Amino acid sequence: MKNLNSLEEIKSIISTQDAVLIYFSGQNCSVCTALKPKIEQQVNLHLPKIKIYEVKADIYKEIASNFSVFSIPTILVFFDSKEFKREGRNISVLNFIEELKRPYNLFME
Repeated sequence: MKNLNSLEEIKSIISTQDAVLIYFSGQNCSVCTALKPKIEQQVNLHLPKIKIYEVKADIYKEIASNFSVFSIPTILVFFDSKEFKREGRNISVLNFIEELKRPYNLFME
């Protein structure tokens, strides 16, 4: 998971890549730390064409506010430069992956 720290870079990535997942987390967030490897593993396993990035919302507050992220962890998924899914706080990893499979197959295959 690559860390991003520039709003311009994030906008460029979203506009140039077909499928993007941005994981907003915090440095001292134990839920963020526990959830991150699970999300990364399941996305890489089931949805391998989605590019995964991380933004430390507590450090880069202007980026978080630009995407209306006010709690962590929050996951944003973009297909074809448009926000498709937003999940926050209590996330079921398996349900999250299942909800993305159909649109993923439509956009990526």
